Amino acid sequence: MYDVIIIGGGPSGLMASVAASTYGAKVLLIDKGDKLGRKLAISGGGRCNVTNRMERKQLIEHIPGNGKFMHSPFSIFDNENIITFFEDLGIKLKEEDRGRMFPVSDKAKTVVDALINKMITLGVKVRTNCKVNDILFDDEKVHAVHLQDGSIVKTKNVIIASGGKSVPHTGSTGDGYPWAQKAGHTITELYPTEVPITSNEPFIQNKTLQGLALRNIELSVINPKGKTIITHEGDMLFTHFGLSGPAVLRCSQFVVKALKKFKTPTVEMQIDLMPSMHQEEVFQNIIKQLKNEPKKSVRNVLKGFLPERFLTFLFEYLNIDASLTAASLSHEDIRKLAAATKQFSIQVNGTLSIEKAFVTGGGVSVKEIEPKSMHSRKKNGLYFCGEVLDIHGYTGGYNITCAFSTGYTAGKSAAERVKS
Repeated sequence: MYDVIIIGGGPSGLMASVAASTYGAKVLLIDKGDKLGRKLAISGGGRCNVTNRMERKQLIEHIPGNGKFMHSPFSIFDNENIITFFEDLGIKLKEEDRGRMFPVSDKAKTVVDALINKMITLGVKVRTNCKVNDILFDDEKVHAVHLQDGSIVKTKNVIIASGGKSVPHTGSTGDGYPWAQKAGHTITELYPTEVPITSNEPFIQNKTLQGLALRNIELSVINPKGKTIITHEGDMLFTHFGLSGPAVLRCSQFVVKALKKFKTPTVEMQIDLMPSMHQEEVFQNIIKQLKNEPKKSVRNVLKGFLPERFLTFLFEYLNIDASLTAASLSHEDIRKLAAATKQFSIQVNGTLSIEKAFVTGGGVSVKEIEPKSMHSRKKNGLYFCGEVLDIHGYTGGYNITCAFSTGYTAGKSAAERVKS
């Protein structure tokens, strides 16, 4: 008999185990894989972006999927608590751009090992390569977990930390959803977020720009009525199937939602390569450069104006003869170039699959969860944390912050329920 059984050894499950045992519960952590913390080990490009040091208000703004729900879990365990927690375990952290926090070692393994060692010190029992078949409960409450080997482990508290459906090779294959439904919970529609975007534009299909990275751009999703839905700044990359990179990932969920909402096969995205200038300034800037060297070719004068490969592509795309002398380029062509620099339009038709996404959108409805405890409003002794919930943030340490925060809150609450 265990006080608390936690299903799933990802970021939220590990943190839930630590919290529950810290508050005196006898804890069993079950994971179907052979290794704990597999998603944690590949996060932040293998460096593990443990959290983000933004102010609470900004932090919640970076969690577009039910961020407001996080006010309560953050009041119990927030980004500053996460930083203190790891530093107390002897892991030195450093702050990088946009508030992202990484271990000084630049190795995710340091973070995973520290969490596992802390669990062992606290006496958490761990069973890996162990699949949960079912959670057993009556009309009122949880009373056991049924394992694949046929054994039944009794408990009064179960924390489901089984993840979403993204990055399935780490073990998140959506196992928690049927258990949640059986307990009477609603699963909101699942969709990919933080995922590369696909396009059938000829220049994408021909791989003309494949491998080209654009830095410090602004990327917008435009609805069919010409209104901007969202704009994100950052870097992006052209790929053989479409677009990727940080700015693209952040826009992806808005593409998914727009395609669905407007029932349209494609949606427009616009790239602004010079976000700090107005279109008229860009136009005047080009004129000035051309006037300074009237006898040189347009190609040579504007070298360095934009990344060379993109500029060459634009000349061809806009039917501008770049071999002309600077003096003979028409104002009309200059206007076309300035417009394309500020609003390069690309039609996109979707994203890669949910399995290829970094994060799952949708999940167990947060309306059915008590935010201060992560306890189910449907079944006594049942808790949820991490990506199985309908909560998602942008990449940059926000999802992991939600996982650690909801995990800690669930673990602490479950342990306190045992004592009461």
